[in-house]
Amino acid sequence: MIRTFAAAFVAALAVAPVHAENYPDKLLWGDTHLHTNLSVDAYFLGNRTADADTAYRFAKGEPVIHPYTHARAQLREPLDFLAVTDHAELLGVPYRLLTVGDERLTHTRLGRKLIELANSGRGEDAFGLFILAINQTGLQDSNGRPPKVGLLKALKWRFMALVSVPDAREQANEWLAGDPTLIGDLNQPDVIRTSWESNIDAAERNNEPGKFTTFIGWEYSSTPDGANLHRCVFTPAGGDVARKFLPFSAVDSPNPEDLWRWLEKTKQETGADFVAIPHNSNLSKGRMFATVDYEGKPLTPEIAKLRAEWETVAEVTQTKGTSETRPELSPNDEFADFEFFNRLIDARTHAQHAPTVTPADYVRSALKTGLELESSLGVNPFKLGMIGATDSHTALSSTEENNFYGAMPPDGAPANREIGFKDVGVKTWQISASGLAAVWARENTRQAIFDAFKRREVYGTTGPHIRLRFFGGFAFTPDDAGARDIAAVGYAKGVPMGGDLTRAQGGAAPSFLIRAVKDPMSANLDRVQVVKGWIGPDGKAQEKVFNVAWSGDRAVDANGRLPPVGDTVDVKTASYTNTIGEAELTTVWKDPEFNPDQRAFYYVRVLEIPTPRNSLYDSVALGEAPPEGLPTSIQERAYSSPIWYTP
Repeated sequence: MIRTFAAAFVAALAVAPVHAENYPDKLLWGDTHLHTNLSVDAYFLGNRTADADTAYRFAKGEPVIHPYTHARAQLREPLDFLAVTDHAELLGVPYRLLTVGDERLTHTRLGRKLIELANSGRGEDAFGLFILAINQTGLQDSNGRPPKVGLLKALKWRFMALVSVPDAREQANEWLAGDPTLIGDLNQPDVIRTSWESNIDAAERNNEPGKFTTFIGWEYSSTPDGANLHRCVFTPAGGDVARKFLPFSAVDSPNPEDLWRWLEKTKQETGADFVAIPHNSNLSKGRMFATVDYEGKPLTPEIAKLRAEWETVAEVTQTKGTSETRPELSPNDEFADFEFFNRLIDARTHAQHAPTVTPADYVRSALKTGLELESSLGVNPFKLGMIGATDSHTALSSTEENNFYGAMPPDGAPANREIGFKDVGVKTWQISASGLAAVWARENTRQAIFDAFKRREVYGTTGPHIRLRFFGGFAFTPDDAGARDIAAVGYAKGVPMGGDLTRAQGGAAPSFLIRAVKDPMSANLDRVQVVKGWIGPDGKAQEKVFNVAWSGDRAVDANGRLPPVGDTVDVKTASYTNTIGEAELTTVWKDPEFNPDQRAFYYVRVLEIPTPRNSLYDSVALGEAPPEGLPTSIQERAYSSPIWYTP
């Protein structure tokens, strides 16, 4: 099942050459979801110092200071691009109030109270008061004007869940009871603009075309009734254009459809283009990829088209869990049970709520639903590429299990990972250090990377820099797997990940050219799989996972199952060896169950051999037994964007 380029060198020479300048030949690694001290939750949870400049310096490989532990932190391998995406809601307000002492805030009633609490060592109480104030009804802005619809209605649950301060809540409710309009003291657009322009300036200072790319962006953080409907948004535009607008947030509307309309309008007015990336659909309570709109009405072609225009990719992996699939949705997928965040971030009560498991919560099911909707609406609203991102709130894009600096600031100290997300019931040891976005581009520039996101020629990993090529077409032969320049063959004979295939003459089955190469600084590869989704005769989408290339002399059984690769992890030393697995897996695979009349999608999943998990590294360092109920190893993986087939 493994082909080397030497095995088919002669065959490769017969392929018509495609010059490098004609296709994306650079693999770039980055993160499109990162928070600094200007995000409300990051600031109150202990990131008072790590700003956008810190984030970019760390991503470039420079040593920086961790905002909570104050220890030196440095990446093993630098990134190629980064988008700082602070929460747009009250962007930078706590920092400007409590650290800068901005007089536009310090002289307000709520501002004075928050300063009093912070100065008396009651930081958690200040956080509780701040979030409770956000959630009060009858809000007005600082000029006494009525609030915009949905003004931060859900952010109380988003942020309050991260701290356990019941006494503070009671005190704050009592203090606010007589004056529920106080949040207007802090909801000042000119203050938010100061923070927005600060992030713009940092992006402009650190952008080095051809070497390191920065993106100007933000996170839209709608959380109605505790459902995560967040999107990370970024633009390839420069600071001159980005200064023409303020980020659209849940202050403006909790309805993501209004975000898409705003993106369309702002593009027309300023020329700025955008991509909006859904994240943590696994925590959406059945709403992220629903077949109804925000109001619960059936999707219309208009809404489906609007969504498809702006949301071309989705986060499939990050620190708050995997959003690919679940065993409940994919019972025949033996690798579906992988790194879940098993509590909603929803602390309206002290009860701990498990997330829903519906087709609307996971990306693979969304891809299937998209096929079904395309048949009825004429457009696929869920034609999604896949990426990884960190969602780190430390300003440090950290995805190495043995060099993990935490998702939230206190996580930087291993001993604190026993505590984790208060009120939610999730210890930090229950999350993995994930993930990254990989981009195939012609050059390391804003526009080239952005274009790759738009055409979905991107993929995600849980952290390792696994090199992956994936092409689909009707002319690939087995010898193509040994091509010296696999990309030249792939682009000459087919389409790359994110692309589209249509019916071939005679209804021939498509074949797929796949090459996966290990991260030189990580583990060998276990296997390559193709995940297929298609529309069955009853109009309902189905799925199947195929093992298409693997290491060693294993053989698939009658059900297509492959024996496990083995496990070299030593739990006593948190180490492993590359004595199993392969450095490279390459194949040409043809769909043996193809029906030319059925819509379908195909994506690749690559698995490494097992390696130590961050919780095991911590337990060995602390001299303690590994945390109970958690795996000691992890099979890191990569997820390609799909290739779609349309009859």
